[in-house]
Amino acid sequence: MGISRDAAKNRRYWDERADDYQAEHGEFLHGAPMAWGTFRIPEEEVGALGEVRGKGVLELGCGAAQWSIALARAGARPVGLDNSRRQLAHARRGMRRAGVEFPLVHAAAERVPLPDRSFDAILSDHGAMSFVDPERSVPECARLLRPGGILAFCMSTPFRDACWSERSERVVRTLQAPYFEVGRWEGEGHVEFQLAYGAWIRLFRRHGLGVEDLVELRPPEGARTTYTDYAPLSWARRWPAEHVWVVRRESAER
Repeated sequence: MGISRDAAKNRRYWDERADDYQAEHGEFLHGAPMAWGTFRIPEEEVGALGEVRGKGVLELGCGAAQWSIALARAGARPVGLDNSRRQLAHARRGMRRAGVEFPLVHAAAERVPLPDRSFDAILSDHGAMSFVDPERSVPECARLLRPGGILAFCMSTPFRDACWSERSERVVRTLQAPYFEVGRWEGEGHVEFQLAYGAWIRLFRRHGLGVEDLVELRPPEGARTTYTDYAPLSWARRWPAEHVWVVRRESAER
């Protein structure tokens, strides 16, 4: 079966943009691979995934697979999935450079061509969980997780989204958009998604996922990033620009 119109649009966008994106951000991401968000907060501080050695981990929207390469080095059994063939070409080069091997899957995260209960953990760091309708991605994650498995994903917060100024194309210090109208957002060539906090929790519960944590990322003083248009450091230290949802698959009966 084919992919949705939104997934097709995002595939074209990332196939066209992948080379420029990796040229701008790739080395920064390789330099802090097992870390979250645009300011790269280390997983050892966030503690979203826990022990990964020996575990099957699916990275949704892996890009150049910086996370998955680091996970392989840490003893996990990663699989990288991306909607963009061009991003996966960068992932293959990174794997060769790192001397690791693991499967790469070209597919949209709304319909993953892998069996039920295949993974102990699923992660997405500003990846597919930001670019796929949650009504499609969350049930897919629940299907793919083994009982007790973890879904951890980092994305923009509603705080940042509500303070995004379309006029100036940057985050400002005043509310710009209604919180209760977050949902599907169509930018120049791509589509992103957001839910209000309560809507996320209700969606998780419908699919047998219980919330373990919501880690609001606060970068340290002096933190650096190549994502300079995402949120200024001064803003992100006052209000959460990114957070990591950590939810657990509760039951084998879903």
